[in-house]
Amino acid sequence: VTVHSFLDQRGGLAVLGDGEIDVATASIPVDPSLSRADIDQMAKRKRDAVEAVCKRHLSPSLSEEDIRSALNSIGDLNSYVDMNRRPVDAMIALLEQNFSRNTPEQGYSLEIMSGMRGSKLSHSHSTHFTFVLQSLHLWRKVVQEMFRLWILAEKDLLNESNGYRLMNTGQGMNRVQSAPKIAHAMHSILRQVQAEEGSWVGLSVVHLGDRDVPNALVFIDKYTQVSRLLDPIVKVIEALPQLAADPITSPIINRQFGGEKHLRKMILADFFKHGFDGSGSDGGSCIDGRLTSAWNWCSKLEKKEYYPIFLLAGFQGFDGDFRK
Repeated sequence: VTVHSFLDQRGGLAVLGDGEIDVATASIPVDPSLSRADIDQMAKRKRDAVEAVCKRHLSPSLSEEDIRSALNSIGDLNSYVDMNRRPVDAMIALLEQNFSRNTPEQGYSLEIMSGMRGSKLSHSHSTHFTFVLQSLHLWRKVVQEMFRLWILAEKDLLNESNGYRLMNTGQGMNRVQSAPKIAHAMHSILRQVQAEEGSWVGLSVVHLGDRDVPNALVFIDKYTQVSRLLDPIVKVIEALPQLAADPITSPIINRQFGGEKHLRKMILADFFKHGFDGSGSDGGSCIDGRLTSAWNWCSKLEKKEYYPIFLLAGFQGFDGDFRK
């Protein structure tokens, strides 16, 4: 059941065209720059909009509870997208603010060479900057379309005419099954991003129904983890100025790592280079291989010289804090 079908059954499709629906379903952003008064004002505007929409569309076949359920469902979507897109947007901003596309800064070049430090790709600084930026824009678009992709994944998985076979993919026994609906949607998303980005760097192959991505559920699982991968890194970078100013931790930041700016660029350069270098069991420059490379970088974080900084910033892992 979708919001559209739910409202259609009750003669309430006009709700979706209401002029205040955007306000009534808006997510309240988690933004440290917003004051308590700002957040309260946004919440009040949202409550008032919900009340207004309910009053305008209440009918014998459409109750206030029905309207609120529809608005809450759309609001859940907006909250999910905003929460999971924020780390991607932040990482895009960090790339563009700390590195020049065409002119590498001495000591912080993004150039990679195949065979060096596990890299399976060879890119100049400029090419790799573009490769990383395009990958992040693709992830952003996938996150934005996740609810639609999830619905399509269920249709692919539950299609009785779409058979599967059990197969050892190198990661245990998996249900290998084609995913035509997800494949069509993903290629459409890819074409949109490619049209926006211009010249595409790397392969455009989308693995689905094979050893790398056995079925639609594995595909969904890979991309729901984008924010879990990026958010901890973003939070560490955002915590560096505070650590550099703290009398207890500032000696580590300033003496051992040459200051907050150098440390920030060191971490980011390492992630952008070797989180997108084609490494990993099914890495490379293909679409899903980019995400595999990023997870491969995460798996090696404990061996990085700056790992203690992650711990000082409160890092507990890429699956969250299990102490809570």
